[in-house]
Amino acid sequence: MATPVEAASDFAEAAEAAELSRSLGRLLPGLETESKLGRRRALEALEHALEEAVRPGVDSAAFQGPWARLLLPRLLRLLTDPAEGCRALAAHLLDLGLRRAARPRDALPRLVPALTARLARPEPARLPPEPCEELRLALVQLLRLAVDLGGAALAPHLDDAVRALRGALLDPFAAVRRESCECAAALARATPEHFHMQSESLIGPLMQTISHQHWKVRVAVIEATGTVIQFGNGSSVDDVLSHFAQRLFDDVPQVRQAVTSVVGGWLLNLRDRYSFFHKLSPLLLSSFSDEMPEVRQTATSLWEKVGLKWQEENEADLKDKLDFASPPPPHYPEHESRPGLGCRELVFRNLSKVLPAVCHDITDWVVGTRVKAAQLLPVLLLHAEDHITQHLEIILRTLQLACNDEEKAVVSSCIRAAELIGTFVNPEVFLKLILAMLKKSPSASGLLILASVIQGCPQNILQPHLKVIATELAKEHICQGSENNRYLEHLLLCVQALLSVCQEDCRTVSLQLMEVLVTILAVSGAPGLLKKAQNTMDTLAEVEDTPSSQDLFRKHVGALLERLTASHGEWTVHSVQLLKFTVVLTQAGPAVGEALQHVIPTLRTCLQPTTDPHMRLKLFSVLSTMLLRPKDTVDSQGQFHGYLEMVVNDILAPNLQWHAGRTAAAIRTAAISCLWALTSSDILLAKQVQEAQETLMPQVLATLEDDSQTTRLVSCRIISVFLKNSGDTMEPEKFLKVYPELLKRLDDVSNDVRMAAASALLTWLKCVQNSDGKSAFQSSVQFLYRELLVHLDDPESAIQDTVLEVLKEGSVLFPDVLVRETEAVVHKHRSSAYCEQLLQHMQAMAAAR
Repeated sequence: MATPVEAASDFAEAAEAAELSRSLGRLLPGLETESKLGRRRALEALEHALEEAVRPGVDSAAFQGPWARLLLPRLLRLLTDPAEGCRALAAHLLDLGLRRAARPRDALPRLVPALTARLARPEPARLPPEPCEELRLALVQLLRLAVDLGGAALAPHLDDAVRALRGALLDPFAAVRRESCECAAALARATPEHFHMQSESLIGPLMQTISHQHWKVRVAVIEATGTVIQFGNGSSVDDVLSHFAQRLFDDVPQVRQAVTSVVGGWLLNLRDRYSFFHKLSPLLLSSFSDEMPEVRQTATSLWEKVGLKWQEENEADLKDKLDFASPPPPHYPEHESRPGLGCRELVFRNLSKVLPAVCHDITDWVVGTRVKAAQLLPVLLLHAEDHITQHLEIILRTLQLACNDEEKAVVSSCIRAAELIGTFVNPEVFLKLILAMLKKSPSASGLLILASVIQGCPQNILQPHLKVIATELAKEHICQGSENNRYLEHLLLCVQALLSVCQEDCRTVSLQLMEVLVTILAVSGAPGLLKKAQNTMDTLAEVEDTPSSQDLFRKHVGALLERLTASHGEWTVHSVQLLKFTVVLTQAGPAVGEALQHVIPTLRTCLQPTTDPHMRLKLFSVLSTMLLRPKDTVDSQGQFHGYLEMVVNDILAPNLQWHAGRTAAAIRTAAISCLWALTSSDILLAKQVQEAQETLMPQVLATLEDDSQTTRLVSCRIISVFLKNSGDTMEPEKFLKVYPELLKRLDDVSNDVRMAAASALLTWLKCVQNSDGKSAFQSSVQFLYRELLVHLDDPESAIQDTVLEVLKEGSVLFPDVLVRETEAVVHKHRSSAYCEQLLQHMQAMAAAR
């Protein structure tokens, strides 16, 4: 039986409810009028009355009766009113009433179906019955209010609420979609025991909205999906994974942050998370390489919590590892913090499921996918540590493909992954696979992987395998595997990595490394790469504790040339061995003089007339360069004289023979240039020049008729050198054959050749003067005087001056003969002044005598 106080309270509540019913009842007829304006005025009056009714002093229990009995049914009917303003006021009044009612849950059986009728789409392609965007937003907000106030009481109406949300989640109005996402999340939290039966029906609309153009909508969808699956059916994770993965490529950091937070939350709290570790952990670990520090920090923090929670839940299985925790490897990568045991175990136990997908995506046709997958791989390897050994074959195969990628970010991540392989895997294991891969098919990507694993491997562990690596690199199938600059650059990286990691240990393999560097210098045409190779050669010299790279050549030139020249009989201009041979000759400097036993026989074989003419041109160019500086090259040890006969008889003589064709002419020019370099140097004694003259003078005289101006010019100079050193010892018959050929060159088209020929004739005259039986040459000298006098009429003053000097110098032989010849032609010369000068000179000589 109620107490007097309770009875009085009930009486007051009833009286207040009756008064409210009467005041509201007077306004209700206006809601039924046919006039739109009348209904609107009635609703506005009701709005004023309700605002009075919901003021703080009014009892909500007294409001409950009139609200549920009088207002709620009529306001719900007005949600379908033809007038938009009336519908909007009705929705507003429903919001006010729900907030004030003592038992808002009582309204759910009628409210939720009414809202569903206005929001749910009759067909997927059609718009909802409510045409106004703002009103649809108000209705969704009203549904959200009903969820907040109704709580678990909404369970019987879950089907209707979900149908309304399915329509609202696809609404054209962005604000409606955002509000619907928040409402869906609230509904999931309000009905946790029943929501799983309906949650899957929301996944489809959510995933259709996840790529909305407004980033705030995308964030709302991701957060709502997280809650819906958290309180719903965990199997829906499979339906959203691909969509979440795509959002990791979103340009907006807040979207990527939302994905990271939701996935981390699932890994921590999802009921079925153990079934999805291998699917969810790659998404969270992918955020480790996000460009935004906030996203990376969130991912790192959540992953640590996930690993710690898993470790606590599996403490019994991890007891031994926890009690006897292994310290981090002494060579653990710098600037990297070692993940916790739980994190490492999670990755290791799921690596066999995760790795195939990562290796597949790393070669995807979409650039963004390749970059993300490549960035994820080093993160996985850092967690797996030495457990990656059992997956090494598939990892290396993937890296070989990925290192050919045009995207620098992909290659950079692959290099990092390869370095981690070098850090955690035994060299014997990874070298067996990598070297076999290179042996089967040498490639730039394979060399880049090898260089990277070497870079990541500690010195003390790599040292026992140093000789194997260097020997393989020096083999022809690798170091001569391609002339592509990218291939050569990665080959150079292997050498640089060995020098960087093993340092002084590389002394035992310096010959092999030097052979690789010589190959790069020989084959590459890129100036930047050549400079890098030369710098690496200098680094190798420092490791060998030698002052310069030339000293390094001195140490190894014999062994290098012995290897190179083994097949010199088969060389052509395109042979890599020929290119390497020329590099050694041009860069070894004084060391060449210590290996003449290899150099000269090789040159003799390769410079025979039957060999490749272009190869001969190349080698003659190198030979002439060395002969210009003999003391710094071929004669650095003073031993070149022992090979002079071979050079003259077997190399120069055959190539000075005349053969038809431009190539043959170019070879003669190259050969005569070598002879000039040899004879003009100071390494030959007079006797050696005489021997060379005896052999080569006929060929040199023949080259005076060559089509090449350079050949004719150099031939004149060589003849002059021959005459200076051995003219007075030549047989008279051979000596007399020289000057007629030189006289012909005075009519050459080139002034340089004519002047060189005049200079050679002067030398010939001096040889006559120095001979014991010069009288035997009087007729020849007289003929020479006569021919030279003709050239005093030359149109070129320089030639006239030169010829005049020759006549003056040669006048000492037979002055009377020269005077007679001059006087006989002086009246015929256009340039009689030169003849006058000559006669005056002769008179002065006679007076002096």
